[in-house]
Amino acid sequence: MTKKPVVGAIIQARMGATRLPGKVLKILGDKPVLEHVIERVKRVPSCDKIVLATTTGQDNDALEKLGRNLGVDVYRGSEKDVLDRYYQAAKQFNIDIIVRITADCPCLDPQIVQETIDLYRKSNYDHVSNVQPPSLPDGLDAEVFSFQALEKAWREARDPLEREHVSLYLVRHPELFSHGNYVYPQDFSHLRLTLDEEADYLLLQEVFRELYPSNPWFGLQEIAQLFTRRPELININQHVVPHPVSRWQKGQTKSE
Repeated sequence: MTKKPVVGAIIQARMGATRLPGKVLKILGDKPVLEHVIERVKRVPSCDKIVLATTTGQDNDALEKLGRNLGVDVYRGSEKDVLDRYYQAAKQFNIDIIVRITADCPCLDPQIVQETIDLYRKSNYDHVSNVQPPSLPDGLDAEVFSFQALEKAWREARDPLEREHVSLYLVRHPELFSHGNYVYPQDFSHLRLTLDEEADYLLLQEVFRELYPSNPWFGLQEIAQLFTRRPELININQHVVPHPVSRWQKGQTKSE
């Protein structure tokens, strides 16, 4: 009998973020950002395993403790070689299909993650994302790829950027890897719901203040309705410039 492939979400997190250090432990509602992310990933039906992938630095001990308290596996590895961190985590926990999640996305929508996994499973793509080009807000990103694709990237990627940004080697080599893109029925790509700077935190505080008390599991539709009611919210973090590689991966620039 054919063994069912193990689907595992690997959540990358570290305390030493360049622009907003300690951001993943900032409080939204009644819990840290990272806890929101983990609890939302737990609601993705297809995820058999969840691994928190952080670094060996002592400043990340608090992240390991939080992850273990929430009942997820933890892998600690390289700070700069995030590709190696993912590869070693997937290998250690026997994950066949990797769902890549970043810990700065507290509004992650489990349904959208599940639908991205479904697209991967129904296709023969090596790599599926929901960001190329984007139809979702920055902060609802997910990528799905095979262990084989991850291993090939791990063996062959040499550019330091390709070691730091897990899927960049896959994206840069369409001759080696086939790609699919999940497209949401409506275009919300102008919204920014990720946490990189203080302005992002101010916006997310407003979102959680409005939505979290009545529905802790609010999704994209509830967020969209909030922005319709309060369009001024978009101005809080509209000026924040995304990371250059993030923009490149999302098809907004090809040169950076």
